Amino acid sequence: MDAGSSTAADPGALGRATLPGKPLDGRPRPRVAIAMPGGFEFGGIGRMMLYATRAWAEQADAPTWWLVDARGNGSLLWSPFKLAGACIGLVRRRPDILHLNVADKGSTLRKLVLSLVAAGLRIPTIVHLHYGAYGEHFARWPAFLQSAIRGMFRRARLVLVLGRNDARVVEHVLGVPPERIRVLHNAVPDPGPPPSRVGQTGRVQLLFMGRFDAPEKAVDVLLRALGSPELLARDWQLVIAGRGDKQVIADALDQPGLAGRVTFTGWLEQAAVYALCRDADIFVLPSYREGQAMSLLEAMAHGLAIVTTPVGAHLEAVTDEKEALIVPPGDVAALAAALVRLIDDRDLRATLGNAARARYCVKFHADQYAKTLGEIFCRVRGENKSFRLLKN
Repeated sequence: MDAGSSTAADPGALGRATLPGKPLDGRPRPRVAIAMPGGFEFGGIGRMMLYATRAWAEQADAPTWWLVDARGNGSLLWSPFKLAGACIGLVRRRPDILHLNVADKGSTLRKLVLSLVAAGLRIPTIVHLHYGAYGEHFARWPAFLQSAIRGMFRRARLVLVLGRNDARVVEHVLGVPPERIRVLHNAVPDPGPPPSRVGQTGRVQLLFMGRFDAPEKAVDVLLRALGSPELLARDWQLVIAGRGDKQVIADALDQPGLAGRVTFTGWLEQAAVYALCRDADIFVLPSYREGQAMSLLEAMAHGLAIVTTPVGAHLEAVTDEKEALIVPPGDVAALAAALVRLIDDRDLRATLGNAARARYCVKFHADQYAKTLGEIFCRVRGENKSFRLLKN
């Protein structure tokens, strides 16, 4: 495995880089280098690209692809060496397209370097923005870096964003023409029909998935809501799944009545996430900021009742009182009231969960996402072609 790319021995676990080949019509597939941090198991970007590449394994005209990791999944001290290796890999392999997955801070700087290398090699780029509130982040850069970042976005043949708010930032703040901006919502694989939760009794299972020590995820707000008298009087259990340092939320966690009711699992593989979702009744994500949370889509796919906030592209996935209960960010009382309502009303949980599952099936299936992304690669390369699925 060289420094500029990553493959996996087990495609069922991590996906496998495809080899050069020809689809059924005899035309060569687009050769795409996918730049993202740390490989498939490094946060939401990795999960999204994992789902796409798995789906490509079942498509007759899927692109040829490999990973370009300019960060690594260990200490940031190694990042400059990974970045250098990634640049060398681009020079050696010369992909047809470089797909740059961009988040905040170091991600932006690393992708800026790769974008400049691609420009020198005349490799077309797609910039895929995965970060909510990017305009606020952009405003904190010094003027000379703002100019360079605008150049990265404007050089791209296409900029992909997670929702309409991000599209407005890319157009009005970064100066990308609207015809070169496309909303591509995240997606997740279909876990199959969820279990029937109608008539369930006993302790209500609450689930949070994400990096729980990140301030924008507002787990401290969730714990304060759960520590309210009205919720302590009810029978529930919270599972927190994801990476994080519990000391960051120690004050919120150390409330009377929470001991024994909150469980931490750490970062989980897909099968374990599915098991948690099947056992859960309510998914709660009280974030201050998101792009479009993968965990929200997982909850929709599993038919869970959802409580979340109207941030990022969430309102492009769920509607208040239809697929979810929407509460203002940071509002402890509103969050507590929504959870009390769902804990007390099994029928409402079932109604919201069924509607969320139906919405997922129409809009957020990973197979369709992969097909769309593959077609985008073909168009960027100057072709106009639809993919034929080998499996339905």
